[in-house]
Amino acid sequence: MAQQEKIIVPLNRVEGDLEIRVAADNGTVADSWSSGTMYRGFEQIMVGRGPLDGLVITPRICGICGTSHLTAASRALDMIADVAPPPDAVRIRNVALMAEHVQSDMRQSFLMFAVDFVNPAYEKLEPYEEAARRYRPLKGETVVQVIEQTKRILEIVAIVGGQWPHSSYMVPGGIVSVPGAGDLLQCQLIVRQFRKWYEERILGCGVERWRSVRSAADLDEWLEETDSHSRGDLGFFIQFARAAGLDRIGRAHDGFISFGALDLPEGTAVRGLRRGRQLVPAGFAKGTKHEKFDQDKVTEQVACSWFVDYEGGRHPFEGVTRPYATGAEGRKYSWAKAPRYGGLPAETGPLAEMIVAADPLFSDLVQQGGASAFVRQLARMVRPATLIPAMETWLSEVSGDGEFYVSPGTEIRGSGYGLTEATRGALGHWVKIGASGIEKYQIITPTAWNASPRDSDGTRGPMEEALIGAEIRDRENPVELGHVVRSFDPCLVCTVH
Repeated sequence: MAQQEKIIVPLNRVEGDLEIRVAADNGTVADSWSSGTMYRGFEQIMVGRGPLDGLVITPRICGICGTSHLTAASRALDMIADVAPPPDAVRIRNVALMAEHVQSDMRQSFLMFAVDFVNPAYEKLEPYEEAARRYRPLKGETVVQVIEQTKRILEIVAIVGGQWPHSSYMVPGGIVSVPGAGDLLQCQLIVRQFRKWYEERILGCGVERWRSVRSAADLDEWLEETDSHSRGDLGFFIQFARAAGLDRIGRAHDGFISFGALDLPEGTAVRGLRRGRQLVPAGFAKGTKHEKFDQDKVTEQVACSWFVDYEGGRHPFEGVTRPYATGAEGRKYSWAKAPRYGGLPAETGPLAEMIVAADPLFSDLVQQGGASAFVRQLARMVRPATLIPAMETWLSEVSGDGEFYVSPGTEIRGSGYGLTEATRGALGHWVKIGASGIEKYQIITPTAWNASPRDSDGTRGPMEEALIGAEIRDRENPVELGHVVRSFDPCLVCTVH
């Protein structure tokens, strides 16, 4: 029996410090370990602070998805204070969160993921020269346009929130930065211009045409329908990814979780993807079999994490964060905890949102071939087609003299949680506040789900599982591993919070 070859892959073009280790048999990954290598300690930082401090501190967990953390923190305080933000405050909260999603989806797709298409490993592929023209770092035609366009869409967050990143304009009961008529018109113009670019450059068609693609067969038909489809960046991605074999690697446990996001305000014309009370529904799916989401089933384990042990998994309200790493344990290898839903690992992100929402295209793709790196990245690239129309509608519905805040009262005490979908998936803040301030603050981030280490049963996390079976053609240039890992869009600075 041949001895397994061990390969250590420090991953760049991800947020934060990530180390991937794999064991390969005859060039094929047989085992893998995902390690978050830098501890940060935000959950300890929060203990003892004032009830509202999470609104200022937790958005600084990440410079990419600070609006998502602000959303989760404010929703937790809404629950504790038992206050419901007015409809127009909900609209503004939603629009800012979606602007952050859209910019990150485009930047990750073309500044981090597509860069691997110009890897020397693909020089012999027919579309390589075209990939270089589009995606060469800092010089590619698409790269330059993505930088320009995403900078503009982020202006929406700055307009309604005062700054980006790390804005703190959401508070229990609504928002404190009230947009004027001119602000709303400027935001509408920004979204309209971004939509035009996204349709022309990325989709190669209108959003409505893309949303009519409902199966794998429809996808192939759409790709061949017109030159604009095949020449757009989405069409080019589909062709290149298939030629590179990305549709044959990256399948994890086929478990998917969404916490749900983007509440539908009273009187809105926007409809949820599953006709629920949120645009993005909450749920869990094994394969494409769905079940109702129950936050009581969420737990975290630390058997392979550098924390003081406790038995099995604990719900965040009962969880503890006590760092402990001597370097001699052997079994422990990551600063990430291991979230589980009903004891099962689950991946999260745009693809999980599509599966939980029973999107017909992605349900068909997963039923046919599982959640490959190709399907996972495709979901991220087309998510703006769902978000942009809702942004346009909500901005048009905001009243110039509307209400944006309801007072939560003078005292905020109790327990509550704020759940949302960050750019990379399911994000939750669980908070307990007593007379002396915050007593407990536990956070589960999207990449904690995706890049989790093994649990107490030895079950790999989703990203670890997705690496199994990948063929490494060149040990010195394991581009295949990069494709799989980046299809999850990992953000380690959130994971090791």
